[in-house]
Amino acid sequence: MNGTLKRVAVAALAMFALLMLNVNYLQAVKAEELRDNPLNTRNFFDRYAIERGRITAGGKVLAQSVETKDPNFKFVRQYPEAKLYAHVTGFFSPESASAIEQSENQLLDGSSADLLLRRSIDLFTGEAAKGANVDLTINPKAQKAAYDALRQSGKRGAVIALDPKTGGILAMVSLPTYDPTELSGTDKAKVFTRYDELAKEKSQPLLNRTIGQTYPPGSTFKVVTMAAYLEDDSSRGPDTTVKAPQRLPLPNTNISLPNYGGAACGSGQVTLTFALEKSCNTPFAQMGMDLGYDKMNEQTEKFGMGEPISVPMKVEQSDFGDEEDKAALAMASIGQRSNRMTPLQMAMIAAGIANDGTVMKPYLVNKITDAKGDTVDEARPDELTTAVSSETAGKLREMMVSVVNNGTANLAQVPGVQVAGKTGTAETADGQPPHAWFISFAPADDPKVALAVIVESGAANVGAEATGGHTAAPIAKAVLEAVLK
Repeated sequence: MNGTLKRVAVAALAMFALLMLNVNYLQAVKAEELRDNPLNTRNFFDRYAIERGRITAGGKVLAQSVETKDPNFKFVRQYPEAKLYAHVTGFFSPESASAIEQSENQLLDGSSADLLLRRSIDLFTGEAAKGANVDLTINPKAQKAAYDALRQSGKRGAVIALDPKTGGILAMVSLPTYDPTELSGTDKAKVFTRYDELAKEKSQPLLNRTIGQTYPPGSTFKVVTMAAYLEDDSSRGPDTTVKAPQRLPLPNTNISLPNYGGAACGSGQVTLTFALEKSCNTPFAQMGMDLGYDKMNEQTEKFGMGEPISVPMKVEQSDFGDEEDKAALAMASIGQRSNRMTPLQMAMIAAGIANDGTVMKPYLVNKITDAKGDTVDEARPDELTTAVSSETAGKLREMMVSVVNNGTANLAQVPGVQVAGKTGTAETADGQPPHAWFISFAPADDPKVALAVIVESGAANVGAEATGGHTAAPIAKAVLEAVLK
């Protein structure tokens, strides 16, 4: 009899042990999968049961939760200036989210471990739990100026502006845009149908072109080639002369690289300043070949390329391209071939030159506060790399100011302010008109803003390097004025 009882007891204990193991497995290992399961309707309703925190910038509310009269959905997300900030805030859909709504989700919905004290106090006082507020580095005037100026171009494109001394993102605009309100409702069928429509559009309105797309940088990349050339020999400077033939034979090929339209570059022997002002192809291609692949690639890495970057959204990787032959290196040195950059990377290059050679890590979140306004976390600017020496940065600054004053970028001039910049035209592989680029910073002697502008297929009917000057530079001017004035 005792033996039977023992066996029953052991069996019962074994079942209890298995039960506890299963409970722990479900709660620890499978919890997230079960939470995310579309059949879990409780999770669906729970997303709308808590008042998510606000997303703000410069005193403006970019996203907030508002209470409804629907018993199933207590709060819904609202975006006061939806299209203007769509690629910054992102959307908060029934089953997913994007941009800041996604990357800062645990803070916004209050589930972050950083808010444990706040949750404990709310539990003790009986107050309803609320998410934390996320304040961004965006300058609303710069954002609006960039959006309006790019929209007036009638083209797809992107504008991103940084504070060169901190890395804070002052503007992040990508066009075409979309309305995140349409993707943040509670009707799944309506939201998913609209998302599919946007995802299938050829113009890719859901794509954040500032960080999620790479492009050939065209002649804006010549500032990197110039940086490598100056760093290679400290005796070189703005008045150093270099050969600038009308056409440059490319090694091991039967072709030669021309300047735009086959034009001459001065007398064929020009200063580095003149070469940058007029954006001559031949001297920069020769510089790249003389330096070699390793030195050119190393210089791009010193500007931050190759570093994994999140702002906090993940940034697409920029790439100088693999080592090939001298002819390919010549093309890469003028921003073509396999050379691919995000607009953010090009803005970081401008910012590094502006900041005496130091590239700061870019970031978008300025401060996190709890529902009572107490600070949970604050941005701490951080150096990413040292791109060039302070001396080289000064030489580049001088030459880029001359590009705006005397070269291809005169439409970027701001009265009473010294502006530094570089235009660019980037050929595309799909037979479309070239992309128009412009990178810039100002004031040149004490920079407050650095930026990059790209207008996709924006170089039609205006010709040569002037395309960046005619199409992209005026957009940059509008952003510079918004920040500086």
